[in-house]
Amino acid sequence: MSPAAPTSASPHPNPLPRGEGGRGFKLYQCLFRPLLFSLPPEAAHHVGICGLQAIGAPPLRQIIGSVLRVSDPALRVTLGEGPRAIHFANPVGLAAGFDKNARVLRGLEAMGFGFLEAGTVTPVAQPGNPKPRIFRVPEAQALVNRLGFNNEGIPGILANLERTPKLSIPLGFNIGKNKDTPLDRAADDYVKCVEAFFPRADFFVVNVSSPNTPGLRNLQAPSELEPLLRAVAERADALAAQSDRPRPPLFVKVSPDEDFGESVVEIAIKFRFAGVVATNTTRSREGMPPATPPDGGASGAPLRARSTELVRKLYRAAAGRLAIIGVGGIFSAQDAYEKILAGASLVEIYTGFIYKGITLPRDINRGLLELLRRDGFKTVGEAIGKG
Repeated sequence: MSPAAPTSASPHPNPLPRGEGGRGFKLYQCLFRPLLFSLPPEAAHHVGICGLQAIGAPPLRQIIGSVLRVSDPALRVTLGEGPRAIHFANPVGLAAGFDKNARVLRGLEAMGFGFLEAGTVTPVAQPGNPKPRIFRVPEAQALVNRLGFNNEGIPGILANLERTPKLSIPLGFNIGKNKDTPLDRAADDYVKCVEAFFPRADFFVVNVSSPNTPGLRNLQAPSELEPLLRAVAERADALAAQSDRPRPPLFVKVSPDEDFGESVVEIAIKFRFAGVVATNTTRSREGMPPATPPDGGASGAPLRARSTELVRKLYRAAAGRLAIIGVGGIFSAQDAYEKILAGASLVEIYTGFIYKGITLPRDINRGLLELLRRDGFKTVGEAIGKG
């Protein structure tokens, strides 16, 4: 699949070009990306985390934020109603996996995101799978990872959060189970994460779809998913009652490779989940060169069409009863717009952020404003599902 392949979701015959960006984009493409890409992917990520730690300190945070934030009422999105509502200044978020340990939330906040998703978090710290475990596939604008939920666990991440003031944008926690926790005890791990991060969470994402933890995707089967989502919902309800605050919105993150879409929708609605995150990485290597590592989950441009089609399918099945966060292959405003037209209320980036750099959230938001005006939509909300 070509990274620039058109989509039937766009109602306009002449969409904006995918290669938007200004001086910041060119500087990243010409200078910083070659330097980072000269390092092994995981080492480059560590360098990026160090840079974001510096950006997160004042006054650099304020300076960067003033350049990269895009503020316009047309971009605002609200999920839910009344005290349960959660407000987003713009629909572009950062997907889980980038800041697994909630170390650089302030720096990422300055990038102009509308929300952030930390994690995946597991109750006990774990090292993940052996290295090397991240691979770039630049010919396909893709990444392959087989990380395996490497993270510092609840105690380490809580310590990081204690050093982080409350953000001005919504913060979600992507939660999972430890590798050695048997599937029949998986709910215990998810509940522990809800308990630990409830005071700081604006929303939770139940991750049952990573391909890098053995057996995890079996939790998407209805017989496994229903008791898991029930346990998470009941514990979140109890904590909300104890703290006299609304229950944070709950989402479930699904795979692009298994066809559990409609059953996931009905189970999520049954337990008053706010929505579905579509999608996680794929085991498929369609659209990627033969030398691509066979193990692990692929993200980036080859996932774009598949994830957008699942967004569309879930949107139709939910019929307005759930919100959808679209993830997969977003490198431009046009890519994000395709997912919104397919039914996504919000979108998340990850691989595009690696390839395009820190100006990507700004470029997407600016481009979305142009696309909305071009097609006669006054707000993002008006465009949702109109493809």
